[in-house]
Amino acid sequence: MPAADLSADHLFDLYRRMKTIRVFEDTCVAAHKAGEIPGYIHSSAGQEAVPVGVCAVLTREDRITSTHRGHGHGLAKGADLERMMLELYGRVGGLCGGKGGSMHVADFSVGMLGANGIVAGGIPIAVGAAQGLRLFGSQAVVACFFGDGAVNRGPFMEGLNWAAVYGLPVLFVCEDNTFSAFTHSSTTTAGPGPLARAQACGVAGERVDGNDVIAVRAAAERLVGEMRAGGGPRFLWCRTYRFSGHVSIDPATYRKQEDLDAALKRDPLLVTRGQLGDAAAADAIDAEVEAEIARVQDIARKAPYPPRAEAFDDVQDIGSPAVEAAR
Repeated sequence: MPAADLSADHLFDLYRRMKTIRVFEDTCVAAHKAGEIPGYIHSSAGQEAVPVGVCAVLTREDRITSTHRGHGHGLAKGADLERMMLELYGRVGGLCGGKGGSMHVADFSVGMLGANGIVAGGIPIAVGAAQGLRLFGSQAVVACFFGDGAVNRGPFMEGLNWAAVYGLPVLFVCEDNTFSAFTHSSTTTAGPGPLARAQACGVAGERVDGNDVIAVRAAAERLVGEMRAGGGPRFLWCRTYRFSGHVSIDPATYRKQEDLDAALKRDPLLVTRGQLGDAAAADAIDAEVEAEIARVQDIARKAPYPPRAEAFDDVQDIGSPAVEAAR
């Protein structure tokens, strides 16, 4: 779908969502390096067009599953920005009570079923969610985000096969950023690519420029429309690039500088600004987003940590193995 077919308001909304993810990610990486955020931060900077383009055609009732690089997915689906920041800071009021952190953030209220520290771990969750939605008679669909490294994991083929056999409404979205952690995917993945593997399971799909939010949105709209019409699962292969290392402390010395330079010229934010054709309006959005994220970060810094008494709330109690063995 060309930019001319979208309203100016919608285009600017797509840009605002992408800018929000970018500033959020950069802010959290800096905060982690400063010792303010515990754990690890896996930034999705450079990949913003994929979740924003896909989630733009989803409803609140639709579900998504995510990866260890999941802040952008949650924000694109409508997760609250302030509560997301509180969660990463591990504070009261976070989306998961400050106990999930970066790699396990979730917001069921908007259909975001959770980030996942296990590569390909979100795929069977997405398929199971789609199966459950069908059993309940829901018309909602599920979008499953995963990276190119996941296509070499068992759950990838198992999940696609199950979805195809039962005709489940799952949009499998491969965010191909060319790296499986610290290794270029071309050295570890045989064959013509993820889409060919999906097609081998009978799952139709498309390949798209993952740095062009309008192209991603248009492809997602076509595929989701086919799913809602009873067409079964679909596959969207988005070619993109992550600007940072695998984690916030990774200098990414394993990649070629010329590859990064080329990717920066195709920064999805720059691509979208060119499509907007209104630099002043885009600059105004930039300033508003930066001010808003500075505001929620200030709130997170001042918020209290969860009480110690809540440490084991929401944690499954399987009993003492020693006691059970003695019975």
